[in-house]
Amino acid sequence: MTVTAVPNTVRQRITGTLFTSQSLFSAAIIASFTLTPIIAADLSGSDSTAGIPSTLTLLGRAAAAYPLGWLMDKAGRRLGLSVGYMLAVLGAVTAVFAIFSGSFLGFLVGATLVGMGRAPIDQSRYVAAEVYPQKQQAKVIGLIVFAGTIGAIVGPLLVVPSTQLMAWFDLAADAGPFVVAALLYLLALIAVFLFLRPDPKLIGAATEAEETHTDVLAAPARPLRRIFRQPTVILATASLIIGQLVMTMVMIITPLYMNRNDHSTQAISMVIMAHTLGMFGLSGVTGWLIDRYGRIPLIIAGSLVLAASALIAPLSTNVFVLALALFLLGLGWNFSFVAGSSLLSDSLSTNERGRAQGTSDMMVALASGLAGLLAGVIFDWGSILAVAAVSLAFSLSLLGVLFWYRLSRRPVQAPAA
Repeated sequence: MTVTAVPNTVRQRITGTLFTSQSLFSAAIIASFTLTPIIAADLSGSDSTAGIPSTLTLLGRAAAAYPLGWLMDKAGRRLGLSVGYMLAVLGAVTAVFAIFSGSFLGFLVGATLVGMGRAPIDQSRYVAAEVYPQKQQAKVIGLIVFAGTIGAIVGPLLVVPSTQLMAWFDLAADAGPFVVAALLYLLALIAVFLFLRPDPKLIGAATEAEETHTDVLAAPARPLRRIFRQPTVILATASLIIGQLVMTMVMIITPLYMNRNDHSTQAISMVIMAHTLGMFGLSGVTGWLIDRYGRIPLIIAGSLVLAASALIAPLSTNVFVLALALFLLGLGWNFSFVAGSSLLSDSLSTNERGRAQGTSDMMVALASGLAGLLAGVIFDWGSILAVAAVSLAFSLSLLGVLFWYRLSRRPVQAPAA
C-alpha cells in the first residue's frame, strides 16, 4: 500500500468513524459520570466513598494503557479500539446490575472496567492522525479532540430523560445514564469494527515509508526507555502532563470556590460551560495554527495562556472574571494538549506508537489524579490564591522544559585543536 494508493474517501471515512465513536464515547462518559458520586455514596452508605469510582476509573485506565497499547502495535488499531469499547460496554452493564442489586463492590468493578476501556479509546486522536501526512496531522488531532464538545453538550442532556425512562419501567432511576452509556459504547464499537478499514496502522506505515523511504513495519521497535529519553518526546509528554495537571487543579476547585462565595448553581454552570468551550470548541482552529506555525510555538502559547488563567482566577469573585479565567484555562490546555499530542506523534514510528502513546496517556491520567488529590488540600490550606500560585508555577515550568529542550538541540562544537 502506498500513500497515493489511499483514496481521500478512505481517509475521510476513517476520520468520520473515529470522530463519531469519540463523540459517542464522550457523551456516554459525561452522562454516567454525572450521577456516579451520588450513586457511590448511596450504595456504600457514606459520603466519604463518593470519589472512589472515579479514582478506580483512573487507575484502570493507567493500568491498561501499556498492555492495550502493545496490542494496538501488534494486532492493529481496529482491534485495540474494539477491545476498549467492549470493556466499556461490559463496565457500564456491570454498573447497571450493581445498581439494581445494591452492590457497591460491583459498581466499583464496573467503574474500573470503563477506565480500562478508556485506555485505548483515548488514543483515537493518534489513530486518526496517522492516516494523514505529517503536515496535516495536527489539524486532524484537533478535530478528534473537538468531538469532546458533542459529549459536553449531549451527555448532560441524557441524564434526566434516561432516569425518567427507568422510573417509568419501575426500575432504579439512577441506572438510566449507565444504560444509555452502554448503548452508546455499543454503537461506537459497531462503528469502529465495521468501518475502520483498512487498519490505520497499515496506512500509517505506508505514509511513513513514503516519507522516510524505509520499511517501518520490518524495522525493530525501540524500547520505551530509549523512546522517552528523546528530548522531543520529553517535551511532548511534559506539555501533555503539565497542561492536564494545571487544568484539573483549577477546574476542580473553582465550583467549590464559587460555592463558598455564595454563587448560584446557574452561575457555576455558566463558568464551567465557558471552560468547556475553551477546552474543545476551538480545537479545529488549534490544529490549523499548529500546522501553520509549528508545534513548539503553540506549546509556548499554551504555557502562557495557562499562566494567564492562574493569574486571573483569584483576582475577583465576579462571574465574568471567573468565566474568562476558566475559558483561558481550557484554551491553554487545548494548546498544550493538541500541540503535545502532535509532537509526540511526529516522534514515533508506526510500530511503536501504541505502546509509547499509551504510556504517555498513563502519565497524563496519573497527573490528573494527583491534581485532584492536591487541589482540595491546597485550597483548604491557602484558598484560591494558593491553588493559583501552584498552577502558575507548573505553567511556567513548561517554559523551563522548553528552554532545556532548546539547549539539548544545540549542536556540540568540537574543541579547537
